[in-house]
Amino acid sequence: MKNLIEISKIVTKKKVRKIEIFDDHSLKHKNSKFNEFYEALMANKFKNDRDAASFLYDCSPTDDKYRQLKSRFRKRLLNTLFFLDVNLPSTSNYDRAYYSCNKDWTLVKILMSNEAIHTASALARQILTTALKFKFADVIVNCARILRRYAAQMGDDKNYEIYDQHSKQFQNVLDAEIRSEELYQRVIMNYHKPVGKASDLEERIGTYCDALVGLSEIYDSPIVIYNMYLVWAYRYEMLRDFDAMLEVCNKAEKYIEDNPAYYQDDKLATFQMKKMSAYLHLRDWKNGKINAEKCLQSFPKGSATWFKFMEYYLLLAVHTENHINALAIFNDASNLSKFKKLPARTREKWKIYDIFLNYIIESQGDSNPVLLTQRRKNFRVSRFINDPVLYPKDQRIFTVLMVIAQMLFLIEKKSYNNAAERIDRLKSYANRQLKKEEYFRTIQFIRLLQQLVKADFQIENLSNVDKYYNRLIEYPFFYRGLISELEVLPYEKLWNMILARL
Repeated sequence: MKNLIEISKIVTKKKVRKIEIFDDHSLKHKNSKFNEFYEALMANKFKNDRDAASFLYDCSPTDDKYRQLKSRFRKRLLNTLFFLDVNLPSTSNYDRAYYSCNKDWTLVKILMSNEAIHTASALARQILTTALKFKFADVIVNCARILRRYAAQMGDDKNYEIYDQHSKQFQNVLDAEIRSEELYQRVIMNYHKPVGKASDLEERIGTYCDALVGLSEIYDSPIVIYNMYLVWAYRYEMLRDFDAMLEVCNKAEKYIEDNPAYYQDDKLATFQMKKMSAYLHLRDWKNGKINAEKCLQSFPKGSATWFKFMEYYLLLAVHTENHINALAIFNDASNLSKFKKLPARTREKWKIYDIFLNYIIESQGDSNPVLLTQRRKNFRVSRFINDPVLYPKDQRIFTVLMVIAQMLFLIEKKSYNNAAERIDRLKSYANRQLKKEEYFRTIQFIRLLQQLVKADFQIENLSNVDKYYNRLIEYPFFYRGLISELEVLPYEKLWNMILARL
């Protein structure tokens, strides 16, 4: 009862008239500007403040009425974060517990600042029990310090020593976790750099791996262990040792299976995605398909992770010439209602997959009657060929891939003059706009296409192709999710397909 009295006194003195949040009840008031703002945001109607101000008030974003609404709207959104429903079926126990501990820790700090030390300490003890179960080192250290101080004030020697021990033990664990996070962050900070520019990381990552193994042997922390497996997976990926990468991911999955208390959706998804990447680069359709069918069950259908996984699954099917499967995967993803809500860049990427799948049907349908039955009724070759195709600068590779696709269809039609025009456009990109270290393989493929034009599309007249083709073989396809590395069909395979059609 004394805790309730302590809390009531604080609330009586400092309570607000009304708590402004977004809940089901408040969102029923459709005539509210807050709700109008909220619904429009959810419908992706705004790209910037100018769009929002114009939509809500038909004014400029510097207008006081818009600025005031935006400020209050932001505060209401932040207030709502304290009342999120973390008991959704897709939320792991670990994530629920961590959210609850941190939410309650905020209450402890509020109680402490209002001198409600008895209630704050009682709540800290509850948090500590949960934190010890899940080994939340940061939460344990915070709670142990509060409880150690409370024990000192109460003259409680026994509990003082207990909380002092927790504080010292888990401070060391927390230091190890922070160090493991630093090493992991140093890897991902440089991971997506072009292959040549990441050479320093390739030299240092081995040292990071050894340091993480050392930390994992001393501290039984899920954070340290997850970071260790992740960095090892990145290391083998950079070394193109995809068999070793698979082994690391399997060990990580075994750790997750053996330690269900530490299960986290995002960590499992990362390792499963890495496995899919490994199967793609190994062109192992059999095991990749088994992995995909198993893993797709663990992601909510239509989630961002699900679509990303489907992309790797689709690429694996295309790269291993399982074209019927590729079409089925594409249809499964594109027919989903959530497909239309994907970010614009992601939708454009899937559009490119669609174009290349149509080319596969067009070029190989004669020898595969089943493929012919998959023709897209809404795809018009002539309309696509005449599309001017121009993406923003940061999506230039989409322009390149689309122009390549136009050239492929033109070769099918034996419209060699128009195909030569497309190749000339690609040559311009290769000479002036594609950086060699980022688009090395794309440039080599364009150089091969240039030899086609010089040979007037006659195979017997081809020359000077070996050096460009050999460069593609020496620097094989390597895709880490970057659009600059995207190849719907590996360039060397696409080159051979072109020769076969000629």
